[in-house]
Order: sequence, then structure tokens, then C-alpha cells
Amino acid sequence: MTVLSDLAATISARKGADPDSSWTAKLLAKGPEKCAEKFGEEAIEAIIEAIKGDQSALASEAADVLFHLLVMLESRDVAFDDVLAELARRQGTSGIAEKASRPSK
Repeated sequence: MTVLSDLAATISARKGADPDSSWTAKLLAKGPEKCAEKFGEEAIEAIIEAIKGDQSALASEAADVLFHLLVMLESRDVAFDDVLAELARRQGTSGIAEKASRPSK
């Protein structure tokens, strides 16, 4: 397993835990909307560090983004393996071609 797969499994295991015992459980108990909000906050912090050019701070914020993305996925019962399968499906396809193949909104 990869670090991200291990982390996704840990997050999933904490879904039903006591919110007083785990930050992950506390966040998940607040519901998908709060999880999405927290993901957005972390993404903005990563953007700020990318603009500043501080590599160490960006790496730290990127880790926060990945963690909170996994929490947000768990809050909506989206399996990390489904995300990996989607990435595998897209592998070897031009981003331009992949985007063009999506149904119009």
C-alpha cells in the first residue's frame, strides 16, 4: 500500500470513532459540508505558499490538502480506490482529449 492508501484506510477507520478522540472523527462528525469547507481552506493556504515560493511550507500545505481531500471523500463515501481507478483510466490520455470527451454541462 502507498502512504495515501494507508492514510485513506486510517481515515475510514476513524469515521465512527469518538469525535473527542480524533481530529478526523471530529471533522467527519461535522458532516460533508464542513469537510469540503476545510479542504477549500487548505487548498487556499497551499496556493498562497505556491505564490510565495517557500518549498517547505508548500510541501506542508500540500500534505494538508491531500489529507483533507481524503477526509472530504470519506465524508461522501467515495472510496480512494475509485479515485485511483479514475486516474488509471485517464492515464496515457491527453488532458485536452480527456476534457473534450466529457459530457457538456
